[in-house]
Amino acid sequence: MSKNPYQVIPATIYEIIEESPTIRTLRLRPERPIEFRTGQFVELTIPGIGEGPFTPSSSHYVKDVMDITIMKTGFVTEHVHKARVGDVVGLRGPYGTCYPLEKFKGRDVLIMGGGVGMAPTRSLFLTLLHDLDDYRSITFLAGARTPADMIYKYQIDEWRRIPKVKFLRSVDKVPEGESWDEEVCLVTKLLNKINIDPHDNPVVVCGPPVMMKFGTFDLLKYGYAPRDIYLSMEKKMYCGIGHCRHCVIGKYYACKDGPVFTYEVIKDEENIWE
Repeated sequence: MSKNPYQVIPATIYEIIEESPTIRTLRLRPERPIEFRTGQFVELTIPGIGEGPFTPSSSHYVKDVMDITIMKTGFVTEHVHKARVGDVVGLRGPYGTCYPLEKFKGRDVLIMGGGVGMAPTRSLFLTLLHDLDDYRSITFLAGARTPADMIYKYQIDEWRRIPKVKFLRSVDKVPEGESWDEEVCLVTKLLNKINIDPHDNPVVVCGPPVMMKFGTFDLLKYGYAPRDIYLSMEKKMYCGIGHCRHCVIGKYYACKDGPVFTYEVIKDEENIWE
């Protein structure tokens, strides 16, 4: 991270991938490489409009370009969805904590991502693939509301061909006219389709708060220990450096002490899922 936390690095949009009706991936080429660790986030600035915190969805081993997957949810993201190839945006950061990959080595890693929560987990997944021999296995459970809302569709077949990788997907419902031949259930129910010993193995969860809440409860029932459940608590972040207090979780700041927390650390704080 730059010594000046407000310093913005210009970045040119060189490709845009329309992932779903409300989610798109910006592929950015910063003026100089931005090094981050998977799980950390950056602030993306739309000149003359504003900025917002987003977690890169690309591997941290890729330094000259960066993918950021963004859902249209408000004023700034509305303008993100109006951006075009060739536009210049700003990036500052990275900020926050990362996934402790050194603790994942030699273990069966489980990832559970829902909706646009698949963005940070894609970054983690691609980073893990870079060092695949370091892990016993990688299982990714991906969920979306409908088939049209499922992101990264164009990469699934490729990922499923990788040794030691298991990739399961589910949707909440299949509207009339949409095609889907995989599971129709909440993503948390995909736990019934896996066979992983939860003892001393890590699981990473990212998605809408309700999915993270009940996903965590289901993981505890499955046998995962609170210390092994890693949550990406990004929903309330804004300034990125602990000044605005939007992201307070009890005695913690999501932007400075997180966004990656173990459930063990925050489970006794009030209203963590709101």
